[in-house]
Amino acid sequence: MSVWSRWSSTMRFGGVVLALSLLSGCASSLSAQVTRYQQWPANTAGEHYRLIASDTQRNNLPFLAYADMVRAAIGATGLVEAQSTSPARFELSLDYGNPVEQRWVQRQVDPYYDGAFGFYRPPFGGRFSSWGGWMMVPQVQDVPVNLYKNTLTVMIRDRDDHNKEVYRATAVSLGQSDNLTAIMPYLARAVFDQFPGRNGQVIEVQYDLPR
Repeated sequence: MSVWSRWSSTMRFGGVVLALSLLSGCASSLSAQVTRYQQWPANTAGEHYRLIASDTQRNNLPFLAYADMVRAAIGATGLVEAQSTSPARFELSLDYGNPVEQRWVQRQVDPYYDGAFGFYRPPFGGRFSSWGGWMMVPQVQDVPVNLYKNTLTVMIRDRDDHNKEVYRATAVSLGQSDNLTAIMPYLARAVFDQFPGRNGQVIEVQYDLPR
């Protein structure tokens, strides 16, 4: 393989990786966007909550695992989980998923395989090629890439206030991995980041990944 072919192939791969890193964070971290709405009541520290499963979530093993991850992240609220049949002021429910989406990212065209050449003449005083002052450069094109929209929504209702919804937060992280279980601890942490925050607030959070 020629030096030009090796360089252009590297650039073709690197362009996709670079574009994906801008969408989903670099390899050493995970980024998520959090959208939240809240009318959080005052003086709730020490109040009890109960995690409620929907009909489809009941006795569902992934739900049980995700619920434990949310329990581990809920400390910022000041709430305490109610035991067994003990009364609880707040009811907490979850919704989650990772639908696949197609996004377009830029990559360098390989002129040997894609048949597309561009030419660039350097400004006066620049380095000229042996082709009469013209340098061949690869072109850029958009390519489709499948990304998973890993999502967790947490909703909290206040039974002391007519079961009114007082907190709803959704964390979304785009990436090429469909392993929602591996990403869920970070999404659970994100929905309570800076709790309770401002009503209608959208924030970006980033967490380091284990090396």
